[in-house]
Amino acid sequence: MTTPEQSPYADRPWLAAYAEGVPHEIDEPHETLPEMIAASVKRYDKATALEFFGATTSYRELGEQIERAAEGLRRLGVGHGDRVAIVLPNCPQHVVAFYAALRLGAIVIEHNPLYTARELRHQFEDHGAQVAIVWDKAFDTVAEFPSDVALEHIVSVDITTALPLGKRMALRLPIPKARTARAQLTSTPRARHPLTWEKLLDHRRLSRRVAAPTLDDIALLQYTSGTTGSPKGAILTHANLRANAMQGRAWVPGLREGGGRGGAQETFYGVLPLFHAYGMTLCLTFAMSIGAKLVLFPKFDLGLVTDAARTSPPTFLPAVPPIYDQLARAASQGDIDLSTVRFAISGAMSLPVATVTRWEEATGGLLVEGYGMTETSPVALGNPIGPSRRPGTVGVPFPSTEIRVVDPDDPAVDRPFGEAGELLIRGPQVFQGYWGRPGDTAAALLDGGWLRTGDIASVSADGFVTIVDRLKELIITGGFNVSPSEVEDALASHPDVEAAAVVALPRASGGEDVAAAVVLKTGAALDVEALRDHCRTRLAAYKVPRRIVAVDDLPRSLIGKVLRKQVRERLLADL
Repeated sequence: MTTPEQSPYADRPWLAAYAEGVPHEIDEPHETLPEMIAASVKRYDKATALEFFGATTSYRELGEQIERAAEGLRRLGVGHGDRVAIVLPNCPQHVVAFYAALRLGAIVIEHNPLYTARELRHQFEDHGAQVAIVWDKAFDTVAEFPSDVALEHIVSVDITTALPLGKRMALRLPIPKARTARAQLTSTPRARHPLTWEKLLDHRRLSRRVAAPTLDDIALLQYTSGTTGSPKGAILTHANLRANAMQGRAWVPGLREGGGRGGAQETFYGVLPLFHAYGMTLCLTFAMSIGAKLVLFPKFDLGLVTDAARTSPPTFLPAVPPIYDQLARAASQGDIDLSTVRFAISGAMSLPVATVTRWEEATGGLLVEGYGMTETSPVALGNPIGPSRRPGTVGVPFPSTEIRVVDPDDPAVDRPFGEAGELLIRGPQVFQGYWGRPGDTAAALLDGGWLRTGDIASVSADGFVTIVDRLKELIITGGFNVSPSEVEDALASHPDVEAAAVVALPRASGGEDVAAAVVLKTGAALDVEALRDHCRTRLAAYKVPRRIVAVDDLPRSLIGKVLRKQVRERLLADL
């Protein structure tokens, strides 16, 4: 047994691979997220902060809207430590709502606006937010929660009001089948108190006398299935999130800050959802901290991105492998010019080497992979942005970040370089635990601040990390975590299904598909589309199995536990 200080990883051999100019350590954060955005507003006041279908918002205008929204929330009773739920796609209102709640010392909870009522209700019951800022298309889903959910005020957001005048187009988003909020606001009164986004902003700026949060205050509860299968809120402080933005800034030498006065400005493309940890850090905090222009897309759509690139060419593109594949193919066909992209950073799922090759041939720029999880704010490792990068690996630890590879059954025992084991991470971006779940927190956080990732990795002698397997049985599809047990429960609730096992099958373009093996009840016949339709009423679309196979029985252990590994092997053999 070794102590962390005696670990073979204590010498940090990966530091030699850092790109020129990247520091080994970052300074300790000294400003909260509201202080960070206020500094950007002051420094880059006239520069464009946001662009949405051609409509632009300057940093000065963004700051004004944040202060007015904060005053509106204060009048709803929001204060220090209160929870404010955001249920929005990418749009300018999302950015404003995020920082307005944080300015009051409130805790933001991000939600996928396309979740079903059941999925959202579970999270609302867990965090107990009394105020929610909700896309008008999802208004009914939230408004119809039963009375035992603590929610009191719902702010309805029509995102089309942020479009340029005369250009309120259909956004081609998957729309929940519900009445819009505007119809709801004029219908039968409810116990909860709805108001529009415009009404929330119809106030003066927040008084400077209102106390601001501290670095140690909780900024965000980000729901994740974590290292087990049950969704829970990861607690991230202002210090966690600010540190991760600072680490990202340090990792990318040559970034241009701000704009105006003849200076160049980075243009980030917000194709990742802001409600996801990856999109939140890269776009909501990192981009805003350097005075970048953030071009927002409600969802990734090749046509929308192509149109935007003609007038606001991207220079920084955080995305996932399937997006890079689509864009690279479009670029090779001459449909889009991506030669302006200076930095392309992939995350949330495995990046195939073939995708790297295709992207770099089409664009002439580098595509590098990183690694992280919600519990690390989320980025912890990355490939150097330079000649030392190594496709096929997730790179090396970020500045101020340490790793170890240990025996999964005894984390006190380090595995040597080149030998696989569970990856542990320690750094200023590591979360504080799970909301209301001390047992899960104790299982994930070891003495000394080490986080058990649940991922099996090997580290080369020079410090590059390769993820080879997962202890956890989560499925990562489209960059989102899917709990197999949640999908199994949905399938098992169908009257024709006796039992179900859900596993991940590899996708050729990278990432994973949700696949299911089902045991049917006597006399039932497999109807794949009927089972999918049944799941869609209970699950978000990305959780619905792409492949469903009927089997006579499921392999089980002596205590009756389904052996998912054997199920996966059986399905792979049938491909």
